[in-house]
Amino acid sequence: MIQKIDHIGIAVTSIKEALPYYRDILGLEYTDTQEVAGQKVRVAFLKIGESRIELLEPTGPDSPLAKFLEARGAGLHHIAVKVSDIQASLSDHKKAGLKLIDDEPRMGAHNMKIAFVHPKATSGVLLELCQRP
Repeated sequence: MIQKIDHIGIAVTSIKEALPYYRDILGLEYTDTQEVAGQKVRVAFLKIGESRIELLEPTGPDSPLAKFLEARGAGLHHIAVKVSDIQASLSDHKKAGLKLIDDEPRMGAHNMKIAFVHPKATSGVLLELCQRP
């Protein structure tokens, strides 16, 4: 079951260049930056109410995010929803015949279990399911 919007992921070519707008102009609270080696991204986290904005920067040219930026440019990458049981949510998606990018959860930043639903199943939006520890 979906509990809330956990975060919105924004693809950027440079966190250093993008961060000042969100932190200094919008006044969002910057909490930290982490590298997620398995996804080949660096992520800057900003609080916005009970949710977050994540600025996503590729760590190399072979990163899937680098390919995204090359094809689409900077901007909205995904919307993430917090779920209480990611395995049950994935099972529901599979039973409904919906296309998934991840059949099983993997580890994301902050030790979250995450899985992506293919945009073909969500009217064109990359949706991330996430379960916090």
